Amino acid sequence: MSRIGTVYLVGAGPGDPDLLTLRAARLLGAAKIVVHDGLIEPAVLAMARPDAKLVSVAKSRARHTLPQEEINALLVREALAGRDVVRLKGGDPFVFGRGGEEAEACHAAGVPVEVVPGVTSALGAAAAAQIPLTHREGASIVSFVAGQCKGLTEQNWAGLAGKGRTLVIYMGVKTAPQIAEKLMADGLSPETPLAVIENAARPSMRVVRGPLAALPDLVERERVKSPALIIIGDVTARTDAVVTQFALEAHS
Repeated sequence: MSRIGTVYLVGAGPGDPDLLTLRAARLLGAAKIVVHDGLIEPAVLAMARPDAKLVSVAKSRARHTLPQEEINALLVREALAGRDVVRLKGGDPFVFGRGGEEAEACHAAGVPVEVVPGVTSALGAAAAAQIPLTHREGASIVSFVAGQCKGLTEQNWAGLAGKGRTLVIYMGVKTAPQIAEKLMADGLSPETPLAVIENAARPSMRVVRGPLAALPDLVERERVKSPALIIIGDVTARTDAVVTQFALEAHS
């Protein structure tokens, strides 16, 4: 019987290659084929072996290089041909990374899978901006939601944000007006503080802040681009963005 390769679903973290796990770095340095997201930092891809085949399956809101079903099929096909595959995903494979779908496709085809967790974008962004997602005096509950998904307007977000809670919104730049309107309609104060973190844990990181009611204008005025996270809650008012930016530049 011919050998079947293994698919490694590897989390690349929020951007900085120093935030990869040792397991991720070792697999990346050994793999002959790396199937990667479009937002993976070049410095992370540079850790692959020189002769590795790098396959981009970049996705954007308007255009996908490959539909998800074809990505699944690619991973299965390569593994069934006897090749180990590193599927390199931003953040963590199982937090808004569609890693679950890819693992299911591999299992259905009899392909072994190993999941290598990564620093999810929410944790990486919060750490880089020095925003504590929980704080004894600020928040004891954290919720992660996707700001770009089917049925967004029909979802009930009441209770996800407010006193003692932190809400982290992935993929919310394009839908910022709907998000602000939705949260205020669900009872959140228009004055609730928030931070938008662009290019977290990268030299070009920016942190912009304001009240919930100003979120759409903030995103438009500052020309915020993906990748960006929105963190909503009192914890965002506990640190100073200028100090954060200075510290990041000094580190880089």
